[in-house]
Amino acid sequence: MRAFPLALILSLATPAVAQSMAGMPGMDHGAVKAGKGIGVVTALDAKAARITIKHGPIPGVGWPAMTMTFKAAPPALLKGVRVGQTVAFDVRARGMDAEVTSIRPH
Repeated sequence: MRAFPLALILSLATPAVAQSMAGMPGMDHGAVKAGKGIGVVTALDAKAARITIKHGPIPGVGWPAMTMTFKAAPPALLKGVRVGQTVAFDVRARGMDAEVTSIRPH
């Protein structure tokens, strides 16, 4: 049986799936990790302070390349960011809970 790539699993993640992934590398719900990424903004929701980024690997948090939605902390980070823009960003993560803490054009 073939294992699904982690990026596919994460793209389909529901709370139940995320909970079952707790033992996987990079998915430790207790440890807060930080990393830097580069990617393309694919969606913005300023009202909910959410940004979706298709990014490359982020070794600092143990993630492969994938598309993921992040909380913006603080929400003002999203001002001036647009869909289709390539950005460099800092991320702080605890398991599947992740937030962008800084973002800049790349």
